[in-house]
Order: sequence, then C-alpha cells, then structure tokens
Amino acid sequence: MKQPFEKVVEQHGGTVLRVCRVILGVHDAEDAWSETFLAALRAYPELPDDANAEAWLVTIAHRKAIDVIRSRKRLPAPVGDIPEAPTTLGVPGDRDGDGDLWQAVAALPEKQRQAVAYHYVAGLAYAEIAVILGGSTDAARRAAADGIRNLRKKYPGAAMEGAPS
Repeated sequence: MKQPFEKVVEQHGGTVLRVCRVILGVHDAEDAWSETFLAALRAYPELPDDANAEAWLVTIAHRKAIDVIRSRKRLPAPVGDIPEAPTTLGVPGDRDGDGDLWQAVAALPEKQRQAVAYHYVAGLAYAEIAVILGGSTDAARRAAADGIRNLRKKYPGAAMEGAPS
C-alpha cells in the first residue's frame, strides 16, 4: 500500500531541493522544487506501489530543472543603456545615401507607388497585387511598369534589380 503523498514530500523533499540547487543554484531551486511536487502530486495516484519514490522524484526534479534552464535561454538578454534617439533602421532615407530615390518613389502616383512596392520590394506576383489594389493583373503589371519608367526619368542611373528595361 502506498503511503500518503504528504509523507513522500516529508521524506524526500530535502533530496529533491538539493538536486534542484545543484542544477540551478539557490535562486531558482525553490521554484523547481515546487513544480516537481506539483507534477508528482498529479502523477502519484498512477505510481506503482513498489516504485522507488525517491528516484522517481529526482527524475521529475531533473526534468523541471532542465525546463527552467531552457526557459532562461528564451528570456531576453540584458543590454546596456538603450539609446534615446529613435533608430532609422529599416526606414528608407538618406542614411544609405538613397534619399533621392525614396523621394522619387514617394512622388509616384499612388497606384504606381503601391505596385512598385508590392512587386519589386515585397516580391508579390501581379495577380496578388491586382487583388490588393482592386484591379486586373494587366493593370497591376502596367502600373508597376509605368512606375519604374517614371522612376528612371526622375532618378537616372538607378540600377533596379528585377526592373524591366
């Protein structure tokens, strides 16, 4: 006959806490200890009467400690002071010396600007662009071609990858 779970905690609680401290250190050991016994409490009714409870609890504690270690890896890493100035990372502009190009893109008519952005920047097919803009595939293709032609006029010498000649 199995002994009450409270007796199991009383007998093996110290061992489980020592295992958690060895693996995790003092800071996280008590949380892992608690998680171990919560999991053990749920599984205890299914534990065979002749099972080695101490080994069973140490195995659970080991797995809970590994869970804590894994969760630490997913936490954001502390960094130094964060700069107060906003970043321009990912924002088109003069940072890369292409401010004139982005001004030329901004000056395009709306449908042309959107078609150019969706096709040449986002890589969408003309059929997908047509659905977004609410027109035909041919109209999307024409808007993108007209947009590229207008950009070449306003921004001579621009080498646009994938743009039609």
